[in-house]
Amino acid sequence: MVQDTATPIPPPAVALDEAVPAYKAIQKFILDLIRGPDYGPGDRIPSERALAEQLGKNRMTVRKAIDGLVAQGLLERNSTSGTRIPMPRVMRPIDARTSLGITRIIQSGGSVAGNKLLHFEQTRASAQVAEHLQIKEGSEIVMFRRLWTVNDTPCCIETSHIPLGLVPGLAAEDLMAGQSLYGLLRDRYGIGTVTGERQISVAAGSDMEARLLGLPAGSACLLLRLEVYDEQGRPVEYMRSVNHPGLVMFKTSKAEMTA
Repeated sequence: MVQDTATPIPPPAVALDEAVPAYKAIQKFILDLIRGPDYGPGDRIPSERALAEQLGKNRMTVRKAIDGLVAQGLLERNSTSGTRIPMPRVMRPIDARTSLGITRIIQSGGSVAGNKLLHFEQTRASAQVAEHLQIKEGSEIVMFRRLWTVNDTPCCIETSHIPLGLVPGLAAEDLMAGQSLYGLLRDRYGIGTVTGERQISVAAGSDMEARLLGLPAGSACLLLRLEVYDEQGRPVEYMRSVNHPGLVMFKTSKAEMTA
């Protein structure tokens, strides 16, 4: 007999909510389980049988609950390896010379990248933006925001700030067809870019960001702050990227470990 080798399921912290349909209560239990510290992308969840026994429900109800989570993309089924937490669709490298260009990153994973320009304006730098760009507060900058998709599913929102003096004549039309920003900087303005300092953290997205990414209000997102420099070390761009936590994962390249 083949044994069930899935991660053992712990006793529920609370009883299932009897005020909602049983499959809905089971879905909440599973979501709490996979969002806990013991599970991560690619991990297999307990079998339908194990869940049914643990929760005191029949397997058809458990299957209905899992089917609903699969339909939402929160779980995926495999005929040979059970039901698993999906791997992120976008693996964003954070290494200095491989982290630029979200289009290239998405395409390298075999997916189709898309984007929509949400906002474009010439404005003046706030104190925070000016500090990142090493310019005076109130200096003229270009600010634009784009929503990026992977296979037509929203995955991140990126807001860029660039000193206006570096990109005279840059207009919304230059970015509406999905053009590469770094391609424009290189080809039109002669600016070659390398990455500089970056910060990755977890933060709640705004209501607008959550809505655009298809997340509940107040959801935690992966936040990337990136400062981009040219080959002479001059600040070129300050970018804030809000990433869908279920679709995007940050990774480093292999590194030698020393004691």
